[in-house]
Amino acid sequence: MVKEQLEVLRALDVAKTQLYHFTAIFIAGMGFFTDAYDLFCISLVTKLLGRIYYTVPGAEKPGTLPPNVAAAVNGVALVGTLAGQLFFGWLGDRMGRKRVYGLTLLIMVTCSVASGLSLGNHPKAVMATLCFFRFWLGFGIGGDYPLSATIMSEYANKKTRGAFIAAVFAMQGTGILAGGIMAIIVSSIFDKQFPAPAYQVDALASLPPESDYIWRIIVIFGAIPAALTYYWRMKMPETARYTALVEKNAERAAADMSKVLNKEIKAETEMVERMTADASNSFGLFSMQFLKRHGLPLLGTTSTWFLLDIAFYSQNLFQKDIFTAIGWIPPAKTMSASEEVFKIARAQKLIALCSTVPGYWFTVAFIDIMGRWAIQMMGFFFMTVFMFAIAFPYNYWSKKENRIGFVIMYALTFFFANFGPNSTTFIVPAEIFPARLRSTCHGILAAAGKAEAIIGAFGFLYAAQNQDPKKTDHGYPAGIGVKNSLIVLGVINFIGMLFTFLVPEPNGKSLEELSGENDGDDGENEYPRQGNNRSVPV
Repeated sequence: MVKEQLEVLRALDVAKTQLYHFTAIFIAGMGFFTDAYDLFCISLVTKLLGRIYYTVPGAEKPGTLPPNVAAAVNGVALVGTLAGQLFFGWLGDRMGRKRVYGLTLLIMVTCSVASGLSLGNHPKAVMATLCFFRFWLGFGIGGDYPLSATIMSEYANKKTRGAFIAAVFAMQGTGILAGGIMAIIVSSIFDKQFPAPAYQVDALASLPPESDYIWRIIVIFGAIPAALTYYWRMKMPETARYTALVEKNAERAAADMSKVLNKEIKAETEMVERMTADASNSFGLFSMQFLKRHGLPLLGTTSTWFLLDIAFYSQNLFQKDIFTAIGWIPPAKTMSASEEVFKIARAQKLIALCSTVPGYWFTVAFIDIMGRWAIQMMGFFFMTVFMFAIAFPYNYWSKKENRIGFVIMYALTFFFANFGPNSTTFIVPAEIFPARLRSTCHGILAAAGKAEAIIGAFGFLYAAQNQDPKKTDHGYPAGIGVKNSLIVLGVINFIGMLFTFLVPEPNGKSLEELSGENDGDDGENEYPRQGNNRSVPV
């Protein structure tokens, strides 16, 4: 039972949607635009990197990245992201959301540029520096996850909070789409300026020296949108929930939000002191009180994010391999270097435009109507259905006349990933934990997801190899094949659906009501799941 709430927080909860909401969405959203662009643009140029640095003169096919190099290039940014989520999530609760927010952006801008300027022309030198800077790029990106989610949840009103956080996250889809568009533009320009024959026609001429600039330009471009929002990030005031409930500065919280909301809000110093001194608002992350109050929701949100990221990142990072396996992208030897980049980018852009981006914005439109739990359960269910629908009759879908059907079914798994758990696993953790632990907990959950994304990125690379050793990519052992890999991903989606039963429904409630920060109780709490009359006692 809610006993009391600070006037400044109550004003935020009931505030009408206004300019500052959209400003916060734009500022935080551009960070996620950059995050997605930087993380996924590498999948557009890995084939080109293989051609440039690992083609063997006289070989029948263009060069490809060796297994260990491909795994490092694709996965090292995810390792950095995991570290950044843990570190900056913790730091955001210690130093404040705003102060740390600018630091993550500076790291992203610097390392995005440095990645594209990777030193040398020897394969080991270029790959080593590329991986080094992509690790630190991922480190900065990792900080953006807990901070963007926390800032948006603490700024939003409780009626449309889900849509606002979802809108920030939806910029991830726009970033993925922008990566494909940028790759198409750059590869088209280079193809026109430096026309080249297919590899099988003239292997040497198919890779003009200027091709090395293609991947560098694509990678460096990710720094531009991040740099443009730095000034606005620094102008944002600290969130009132952090200022009042963590820093215990009632006067500054009231003054900051009076400017934001254009209304007079009184400072309630005595109430802040009383609330923050209460035993139910002072327990730590590794306490029994935290376990009692938040244990099951923590398990539910961690496990579902963990499981979701296996499928989501495996599919995103290796779309090109799946499309090549079904023949939607022609064999590498039939194309020049720039033409291959163009066709990979075109295929990924089509998937992003028709399924990925709409999925995100369907979540924005319906999350405060349907609720988080229903959307997550629905998403996992249909991801399972469509994954099995393309996996079991895989031999049928791989026939040339059925490839369009395969692509449609494959695209639907992306649609329901984003109109489903990929969005909700980001949103819910920003709503259900106390302000003093909110960023830390979100960082822990996001890191759990990235841990499994790393497993997916490294594991799928090997698992999807052909079962016939003669048909694998150069240097790879035989795998279980694309069909069996997709079946495994389908099973993982089904398990995610089961763990969704542990996820609470925060729809329509204030953050303090969800976290128990103004309950004044002994740490016992319930998370009602609206819309299905169930609750999970913790």
